[in-house]
Amino acid sequence: MNAAQDWETVNGRFLTASLEWLRLLLRLDADEERLAAAEDAIREAEACSPPPALVQLARQLGLSRFERDTLLLCASVELDPSIAELCARAHGNELTPYPTFGLAMSILPEAAWEIVAPQRGLRGWRLVEVTARPGQGLIASALRADERIVNYLKGLNYLDDRLAPLLAPLEPVVGIDLPPSQQSVVDGILAADGLVVQLAGPDEVSKQLVAAHAAEERGLSALRLAITALPTHPAELDDLARLWQREALLLPLSLYLDAGDADDSDHHRSAAARFLGKVGGSAVFAARESWSDVGRRSLVLDVEPPTPAERVPAWCAALGPGAETADVDSLAAQFALEVPAIAQIGVSSGGDAAEAWKACRARTRPRMDSLAQRLEPKVDWDDLVLSPAADGLLRRIAEQVPQRTTVYETWGFGDRATRGLGVSVLFAGPSGVGKTMAAEVLARRLNLDLYRIDLSAVVDKYIGETEKNLRRLFDAAETGGAILFFDEADSLFGKRTEVKDSHDRYANIETNFLLQRMEQYRGLAILATNMRSALDTAFLRRLRFVVDFTFPGPAERRVLWEKAFPERAPRGELDFDRLAQLQTNGGMTRNIVLNAAFLAASRGSAITMPIVLDAARAEFEKLEMPVRAKDFAWEAGGSS
Repeated sequence: MNAAQDWETVNGRFLTASLEWLRLLLRLDADEERLAAAEDAIREAEACSPPPALVQLARQLGLSRFERDTLLLCASVELDPSIAELCARAHGNELTPYPTFGLAMSILPEAAWEIVAPQRGLRGWRLVEVTARPGQGLIASALRADERIVNYLKGLNYLDDRLAPLLAPLEPVVGIDLPPSQQSVVDGILAADGLVVQLAGPDEVSKQLVAAHAAEERGLSALRLAITALPTHPAELDDLARLWQREALLLPLSLYLDAGDADDSDHHRSAAARFLGKVGGSAVFAARESWSDVGRRSLVLDVEPPTPAERVPAWCAALGPGAETADVDSLAAQFALEVPAIAQIGVSSGGDAAEAWKACRARTRPRMDSLAQRLEPKVDWDDLVLSPAADGLLRRIAEQVPQRTTVYETWGFGDRATRGLGVSVLFAGPSGVGKTMAAEVLARRLNLDLYRIDLSAVVDKYIGETEKNLRRLFDAAETGGAILFFDEADSLFGKRTEVKDSHDRYANIETNFLLQRMEQYRGLAILATNMRSALDTAFLRRLRFVVDFTFPGPAERRVLWEKAFPERAPRGELDFDRLAQLQTNGGMTRNIVLNAAFLAASRGSAITMPIVLDAARAEFEKLEMPVRAKDFAWEAGGSS
């Protein structure tokens, strides 16, 4: 027989003896010898280690002997149906087959009136339910033991059904040690006895991981409760707090109250503070930024993902001894993943660095896909037609991104900086000159996902919503698998407006917030604008690179025309010098060639100069650009 079976046997003997003891007391003319035998059996079971469930519960909740016996009386009706009849006989009324406070005080030893107080053990811990008929007093009202408590007394210790839908377990990862930076947070949680520990930071996974490990070291199970699940009515909130306190002692549990991206002005703030003030003991409160008031004394600890240096040994272990140092360093530098996630990717990728890179990118996508549009890069350097200056800057950007760990970590340049550790870039130039294509080229070269964010859609008319939208976006991208491409930057990055009202003031705050987040972002963030002159020069100084995309000249336009036709496309003799005379940019050129291809396909013809010029005329008319007949005329001899 194992320990669990031994305890179940002891608990069963205790309940059997206790119920016999109650039956004798309820008969009011108990056989003294049988009563003494039942009491001896009860004391013998109480002396066991661990003791029976009722004894454990009474010790945990601080119940007096009279409260413990009264709870047993209330539960006995559920454990032995015959006791209901004995209760009615003891009351002298067959219509009262249930326990009452009055009955308990009349038959149980050590009776005390304080048992009926709402703040005392039975009612305070919600161990019994009082059901009063109209005109009936508290002493004569029916008592019923809480279902969760009855099952606990039987030896069935599970989470209360009223709490289960609101809570989710936080599981520590077995067999994997946390990196030193996160273990220090765990140590801080363990040292903060009796306090609310505020875990601050944008990385939800890191906060949950350290909380789970801290709970495990205490021998507790961590459960997450979202503040959005807290009731706002004070009485309901107090009931929930009492239930949690009871469960925390009986199971035992550790609380992880999650504020998500709510801030201390959120309407849930008062509910969270009241709840934390009621539950007492140690608790973890997770928020993006620390709150000024969480109901009682608190300790704030900042939580970050493992540093690149801490991720290196994790990747070495995940990929195995054959892994190339360069691959390990690249993965550690680019993806801000937790150690358990790295180990999991190492297994799923079979130790192959290229497959691990793909898995890292895939892991970051779900959150980003709901916030921005992912663009699939289909172009490379050879497809770009840029000025030498713009081309040179793009290549410098592509070279800087992989070298961030070397410069910031190995060479120590990041020791004195808390921002500007990523690469922030401005692409400036009119529409159609290749800004989006250039972003695609960088994504392809760096083997990262490209997400386009339309800032005109992000900017919200409600004060504060733009900041929240941008915060969610950057937080989701921090794991490192994405390049952020902010299009239509003019909608937010115009010259700082004169503050005439609160909306002007808040627009400037939103602009500063985006710039601050770009500086804090450790990846590559690109802003695209059609009007560089509309941007405040103070903003430009905070960007790492500014790449000017100019309108193409004749030589660049000729190259654009040549590159626009796929090799498989059937085409006639095309005069690229003539086409280069048209004032088109890259975007216009692509549209013209594509429309010409459809025209040729519908006519069963190759793509010829007249067809291309017809498509060009239509594009100019669409854009309301000047149309001169001689620019689009073509004679059979090849001249206009």
